[in-house]
Amino acid sequence: MTLFSQNENAGAPLADRMRPRNLDEFFGQEHVVGKGRLLRRAIEADRLTSCIFYGPPGCGKTTLASIIAQQTNAAFVKMNAVTSGVADVREELKKAADRRAMFGQPTYLLLDECHRWSKAQSDSILPAMESGLIRFIGSTTENPMISMTPAIVSRCRVFAFESLSRDDVEKALLRAIRDEERGLGRMNVTLDEDALHHISHVAGGDVRTALNALELAVLTTPTVDGGIHVTLPIAEESIQKPMIRCDDTLFYDMLSAFCKSMRGGDGDAALLWFARLLYAGADPRMLARRIMAHASEDVGLANPVAMLQAVAAGQALEMMGMPEAKLPLSQAILAVCNSPKSNSVVMAIDAAMADAEKGGFGPVPAHLRDSHYAGNERLGVKTGTDYLYPHDFPGHWVAQQYLPDDHLDARYYVPSDQGQEAKLQPRKGK
Repeated sequence: MTLFSQNENAGAPLADRMRPRNLDEFFGQEHVVGKGRLLRRAIEADRLTSCIFYGPPGCGKTTLASIIAQQTNAAFVKMNAVTSGVADVREELKKAADRRAMFGQPTYLLLDECHRWSKAQSDSILPAMESGLIRFIGSTTENPMISMTPAIVSRCRVFAFESLSRDDVEKALLRAIRDEERGLGRMNVTLDEDALHHISHVAGGDVRTALNALELAVLTTPTVDGGIHVTLPIAEESIQKPMIRCDDTLFYDMLSAFCKSMRGGDGDAALLWFARLLYAGADPRMLARRIMAHASEDVGLANPVAMLQAVAAGQALEMMGMPEAKLPLSQAILAVCNSPKSNSVVMAIDAAMADAEKGGFGPVPAHLRDSHYAGNERLGVKTGTDYLYPHDFPGHWVAQQYLPDDHLDARYYVPSDQGQEAKLQPRKGK
């Protein structure tokens, strides 16, 4: 290490200086790199093949790639999908081919934000992956199964990283305070326990955010009696309230959790996912549509009032706007959650649609056909003349055939025994 590199490292952010340098310093992700795990064994044996690290920000993806770079005997090249084009890739592949030809040395290619690569960029690297010229390591915060080309994903082992726990984040903060070589150990920092808990909580599993907040707190707090005391008020000022990242994958995951919570009748969970979706910028009209859909799909005739609540909430949203409309929307959510559940409506229409899609329809029974147009009698077929008008009969109902001849035994709607639906007695024709 030169004098210049030492100066450069000293000026780097605390989060960068405190990156773990080896697997023993790496914390969290025990399901991926714990003792005896596949990824750890592959790294230690320098036998790692092409892979993709997928997970939220600040959970250790790039750090683990840096550890691999330090432990491998292969060449290590780092690129960013945002700034690298096909020409850059080809240049690196040429260098990799030269290294292999001259020294027999393989090459790792780390690609940050790999989900941003276009199909053309992805295709440019496929032959090199297949021939073993390079070992690809992609790093992304978005689900590669959705955001990346299948050709790349099919040639990689995907490792899913998780947000770090609060304990892991607190360990990272305390390590930074004690470390005299790379951290804040020489500054005599005292971090109150409630300040520690606040930073780790608000960071939401992102150790980079936590370390940046700690550094800001320390550098902006005056030294008193040779030390720096970080209290809870200082910690609160140093870290902003968490912003919910909302890429496509997380958005649909939260929306799925919202819908399933309503179906499952957990009002607290449904309101929490509803609030998080709003906080992340989801369109409230889309959420209102989901509430209406589930009022019919999961409640239906077990409590018809739930649909009235849902539609009224949607109308209130159009008339009131946000944030006021979050109240009627929340009321409708709770109405759906706390109603008896029945999926008989969706089962009925799905079965009817399935029969409709099969085709091969027979004619409409003659007594049900339209007979109001002029000249009907000239067709020579008695259409509608044998129709029995239900209101002419006791109870305003009369048995007659409504189903076509080829579906006389069809039964689509089967009432559940839940709520108001238990009282229904569907009538069928002959």
